Amino acid sequence: MQKPAFHETLDQLVANDPRYTREAYGFLREALEFTQKRRRKSRAESTHVSANELLEGFREYSLQQFGPMGLTVLEYWGVRSTGDVGRMVFNLIEAGVFGRAEDDRIEDFENGFSFEEAFVAPFRPVEKKTGRRAPRTRKVAQEAN
Repeated sequence: MQKPAFHETLDQLVANDPRYTREAYGFLREALEFTQKRRRKSRAESTHVSANELLEGFREYSLQQFGPMGLTVLEYWGVRSTGDVGRMVFNLIEAGVFGRAEDDRIEDFENGFSFEEAFVAPFRPVEKKTGRRAPRTRKVAQEAN
């Protein structure tokens, strides 16, 4: 029996779990490929990508692709935390798109990093006096609480 095409798998995933869009899954696949390429360049022995490595690759690839719009794009796709990335990864594992090592756990994706710090903080202006990034705005700080 032939394995379904990726776009057909995405249709099924979105039908089963509508929290995340097709674009989010496609982007996650691209982020995994980005991470794997980076690992090959570093001559890593194992081909398996850990949760932490994938999250770091996802963060870097998002910044590279979307710049200061990263948080907005990801939220539009339903991806609001590293836990969402993990749930999408395990949806793709269950669909047979991604592989899994025995010790891979969905919990490894929880609390990987703050989306606010990863996708907004790098674009805050730097204060001339201190050389630090400006703090979150009051509105953003209130929404975080």
